[in-house]
Parts: sequence; C-alpha cells; structure tokens
Amino acid sequence: MASEATNIIERGQTAFILKWVASIIQILGYAGTGFGWTPWNLYFFLVGVLGWLIVGMLWNDRAIMLIHLVALGSMLAGMATQ
Repeated sequence: MASEATNIIERGQTAFILKWVASIIQILGYAGTGFGWTPWNLYFFLVGVLGWLIVGMLWNDRAIMLIHLVALGSMLAGMATQ
C-alpha cells in the first residue's frame, strides 16, 4: 500500500515538472513562429507536444492524449511534405 502511494506521488511530481517544461518549450515554439525561426519553431512544438502527450499518459487523461496525438500526427505529416 505504501509503495503504491509513493508511486502515485512520484508520477504526480514527474507530470508536474514535465507539464511545465513542455509548456515553456511550446511557448518557445510560438515565439519562434513570431520571430521567423524556421524550422526551430517546429522542433520546439514537437518537443512540447510530445511532453504533453506523455503528461496525458501519466494522468490517464484521454482528452489530453487525443489532442496531442492528433497535433503530433498533423505536424509530422506537414513536415514530411516539405
């Protein structure tokens, strides 16, 4: 029982850190788009989207997983056509 509670706390701390890191990286992607830092803006977005996808998995939140999986697929498809 105690190890299960410890595991939940560790997952929560990991998700907390990851969501903030992923958010900051996505903000860098927005800034990169605004300043014309192509293709770096896309790389920032990819890392941020992957981070949030992992957060969704840690939280078992299907809505977060769905939106970021679709965003990831769209970004990869767009990048592959250029």
